[in-house]
Amino acid sequence: MRAHPAGPGMPGGPAPLHGIKHSLAIASGKGGVGKSTVSVNLAVALAQAGAATGLLDADVYGPSIPILTGINRMPGHTGHKLLPVEAHGVRLMSLGFLMPDGAPVIWRGPMVSGAIRQFLQDVEWGSLDYLLIDLPPGTGDAQLTLAQSLPLAGAVIVMTPQDLAMHIASKALAMFRQLQVPILGIIENMSSFVCPHCGTRAAIFRQGGARRASERLGVPFLGEIPLDPRVCQAGDRGEPIVASHPGSPAAEAFRRASEALADRVREDAPSTPVIRMGE
Repeated sequence: MRAHPAGPGMPGGPAPLHGIKHSLAIASGKGGVGKSTVSVNLAVALAQAGAATGLLDADVYGPSIPILTGINRMPGHTGHKLLPVEAHGVRLMSLGFLMPDGAPVIWRGPMVSGAIRQFLQDVEWGSLDYLLIDLPPGTGDAQLTLAQSLPLAGAVIVMTPQDLAMHIASKALAMFRQLQVPILGIIENMSSFVCPHCGTRAAIFRQGGARRASERLGVPFLGEIPLDPRVCQAGDRGEPIVASHPGSPAAEAFRRASEALADRVREDAPSTPVIRMGE
């Protein structure tokens, strides 16, 4: 990669969005790691803790936020700006709200970049503590456009426990470093299977790969999310598990990860309020 946009604190860097304190990218090196599910549950957990939270679905080729949140209606508008749809206490925007159900998105890179810029500039987000941005997997146009268009507080890398996943995730991490975006940490999804009947854990995809990756790459480890069938079932119903099964091990893991994420943001911005679950 040869593009080196100016960082948020550098002259010529992108201007922040009005009213948004912290913009956070949720990324992965490849698809299939549950990045969108993690994004939704982190956003809902932050909202449940009292933070004004928004979630932008920037995965224009495979927008899944409408399904995961149970929203299938068009957003409203005021003047020339779209109004986010709200669900589970989170303000949402996705291309999936604007496209006919099942319609494919067959776009070239410049069109993807233009759509992301519009979602940032032409949506009336209002005042937010956190705007989470669910990026498409990989290292492409969407990531580069985002880094050039918005001063990011940092990026979170979602990966699964295998060593192979660590090698792929390290590429996404290296990309953000090259774009001068801070790495807030790594989250390990599907870290172990939790039997819904007896509560026994089994490391189906091995375990601890993200923790080893964080040590090797020198970035914080934000938490591990167990592989629980209820996460998938709740997502298919449009009810994030932190809302539908708040006492489950997976929901507790998401809340701990969101708390760790808020703490990491606070380290870089001391004026940010401390987020503690249950307060």
